[in-house]
Amino acid sequence: MKFCSECAHPVDLRVPEGDNRPRYVCAQCEAIHYQNPKLVVGSIPVWEQDGELKILLCKRAIEPRYGYWTLPAGFMENEETTAQAAIRETEEEAGANVELGELFTLLNVAQVHQVHLFYLARLLDLDFAAGVESLDVQLFSEQDIPWDDLAFPTIRTTLELFFADRVKMREGGSYGFHSRDLVRSMRMSSDAG
Repeated sequence: MKFCSECAHPVDLRVPEGDNRPRYVCAQCEAIHYQNPKLVVGSIPVWEQDGELKILLCKRAIEPRYGYWTLPAGFMENEETTAQAAIRETEEEAGANVELGELFTLLNVAQVHQVHLFYLARLLDLDFAAGVESLDVQLFSEQDIPWDDLAFPTIRTTLELFFADRVKMREGGSYGFHSRDLVRSMRMSSDAG
């Protein structure tokens, strides 16, 4: 940041009085410009029929990670709840109608100043299509998920936790809520595992 969004004068990076972190502070009007983590919110849209469960994934049409697979997700907008953001992103990226369930994962990705939230979701129908940010949208069973072509570690972590909970459900358990701190690179390598 170079200029104040309040008065357009230059800003300095310094620790304001009463604070403990460097902030951009306007040299003219003294406005403090806080920079906080962004929320990335999405869903795990599932279709289950005759005992077979499939997850809807989107192939990214934008950078970062163009051409890699992801769950439908994106940055939360002002004046919406996390649940509204998850539904909106699912509609925008996958053209999918979902019934949102419980919050499933909360993943802190401090190195890129983000928190990723994924909700469980049930597809209401099979009327879905790639949005402008997706090249393709497909349903995948667990064994067919393109694990080596997933866009981000948060997607891999969420899917691994989801399928681990599915095993627990067959043994009488239920889906849990999972919170993790991810400290590795947000880019998946071809040998990620």
